[in-house]
This record gives sequence, structure tokens and C-alpha cells, in this order.
Amino acid sequence: MFPSFIASIAENLTESTSIALIQRIESHVLATPLSPQSITTTYTRQGRGKTPFLLLHGFDSSLLEFRRLMPLLAQASETWAVDLLGFGFTERLPGLSFSPAQIKAHLYYFWKTLIQQPVILVGASMGGATAIDFTLAYPEAVKKLVLLDSAGLSNSPMAGKLMFPPLDYWATEFLRNPRVRQNISRAAYYDKSFASRDAQLCAALHLNCPGWREALIAFTKSGGYGNFSTQLSQIQQSSLILWGKCDRILGTKAATQFEQLLPNSQLVWIENCGHVPHLEQPQITAERILEFVGAN
Repeated sequence: MFPSFIASIAENLTESTSIALIQRIESHVLATPLSPQSITTTYTRQGRGKTPFLLLHGFDSSLLEFRRLMPLLAQASETWAVDLLGFGFTERLPGLSFSPAQIKAHLYYFWKTLIQQPVILVGASMGGATAIDFTLAYPEAVKKLVLLDSAGLSNSPMAGKLMFPPLDYWATEFLRNPRVRQNISRAAYYDKSFASRDAQLCAALHLNCPGWREALIAFTKSGGYGNFSTQLSQIQQSSLILWGKCDRILGTKAATQFEQLLPNSQLVWIENCGHVPHLEQPQITAERILEFVGAN
């Protein structure tokens, strides 16, 4: 029923969008300059025609967070979602730093190998910072940019300096704890009923992947994503900033900052919505994205 790399606990999923997306996950043995060994990279693709969408998930997440948005976008255009290096179900080879630079390089070779044309790049939370970083480095690969409650305007966290044994182990075990993850999930939504058992399963399936802890520690030690405020003026692509008006994870101040700093941007607020509009208000989010794509 599910790909072999998906933990058997996925059999407990009940939401049709969750089950359908897991069943469509594919993998590609991707050659990159990051390692002599190719990296088995997981992704999914739906829809046909027009400029493709490429969806980038948030921190300690996977492409499953697009389970509700992806089918809606795929009705209009070819739509891809990929598990970023160090996250989701993509292979975590030993020895990599899983830094933003390596994530960007891995994403470029994924795009170059499988998509091979400019995309509408959609990044959620940390995936927004990844999208910004990618657009700055490879502007020829990005036709338009969409940021969903995006990171990228904060300085690198201090946590990386504390990621040494045994604190690194304790930190990842804390993040693995189901109660902690459920509290984070509840904080991400305006409507707490979305923090369901199904949502919790989707958010935790990748924790069973080999190297999850080591990759998370390495990414944190790398410093993660910093502040792109001084570079945003270089992005000339039309940009849409979608933001949940009740975001309790990043707040709302960054939304107006992005609008001010991105030259060709527009900000759209999503009412009655927290940090994850693609999960909490997928229909409205899809409509606003498709309006943006059609209007430019």
C-alpha cells in the first residue's frame, strides 16, 4: 500500500489526502557533487502542463505537509514536492553537514535532473528560507516566488553552539517526544482541531528514517538559516507573501518586513489561520496562489 521506506505505523492514517500523497511518493537516486555516493531523494509529482510548482516544506518536516495543497495546485499545473536534504524521507548519508549550502546544492541538482525548467517556487516556514536562498543563487531556475509564513528574517539561533554530547542527544529526544510534537502542532494552528491524530502521524513518520537524529544535529550545528534582509532586494521575481493572521510560531511582523524588502511583492493575509495556511486553509491558499500566477 505504501512505499517501503514509510513506517508501518502509517497504516493508522485515516485522512484521504494523507493516504493518497504517501502512496504517490517516489524516489530518485540523485547524483550530486556533495558525495561520491548518490543520494536517494524522495519526491512526488502531480498534474500536467504550464509552469511547474515546486513545494518546499518546513523544519523537521516532510513533503507530507502539502497533502492538502498539492492536489489543488495540481488541478491547474504540474506540481512537485521534494524532501529537502536532511529532512523527510530523503536519504541521510553519513558525513554530510546538512547545512543550508548543502541543502541548496542538493535542491539544485534535483531541479536540474528532474524538472529542467523555471518553476514557481513555494516555500513554507523554513522552506521559505530555502526558497529565498535558492532564488538568490539560481535566479534562472525560479520564475516566481511564493512564501508561506516564511523564515529568513531572523539571525541564526544560538542552539547550534550547544549541540554537543550529551546535549545534542537530549535535544533531539525532546523534539521526538510525542507530547512535545503535539504541543508544537497545536501552536501552529488557529483551529486546534487540526492538530489531530492523523496530523501527528504525518508529522512523525520521518522520525523512523536512518540518520534522523544525526542529520538534525548536523543541521543545527551548521547554524541553520540566517537573516536574508540585506539580500532580498536582489530578488527581481514577482513574489507572493501569504501569511496566517494568527501565526503564533513566527508572529506577523515578518510578513510586512518581507513586503517592504522584496521589490516586486504583494502580501496577502489569511484570516482565521495560524502558521500553516497550506494545511489549515488549503482552498484559500491555493486560490490566492493561482490568482497570483494568473495575474502576473
